Amino acid sequence: MKLHELKPAKGAVKDRKRLGRGTGSGTGTTAGRGMNGQNSRSGGGVRPGFEGGQMPLFRRIPKRGFTSRNKKEWAIVNVDMLNSFEDGTEINPVFLIEQGLIKNVKDGVKILGNGDLTTKLTVKANKFTKSALEKIEAAGGKAEVI
Repeated sequence: MKLHELKPAKGAVKDRKRLGRGTGSGTGTTAGRGMNGQNSRSGGGVRPGFEGGQMPLFRRIPKRGFTSRNKKEWAIVNVDMLNSFEDGTEINPVFLIEQGLIKNVKDGVKILGNGDLTTKLTVKANKFTKSALEKIEAAGGKAEVI
């Protein structure tokens, strides 16, 4: 069997229903829309979610919360994750991606102060927590805001 010899199974493919054609089709004149009413008219019908004047479901259900359009999402790195690097290493967002500590930068890199730091590093990031700054400087390193 070759690709050009493939065919769908018998009866699997149906011809489309051609509406509004007379003789023999069974869907002439009104084309299956019925005689009268909103749905028989051109442009007729109701919008999605309309329930005939009853209060629609999406308006009956309570709304909760708020999502800010300006919310920033940070790529987070804890101080204890930086212990695996040697003394004097310069750490920046590109280096963190190469090492696999973060997948992507998002809106920037934020260093959190969870854990202890024992190595002397130069860390360049967009944001630092107070505890992270203290721990980096206590270890003899430098923290630079990009």
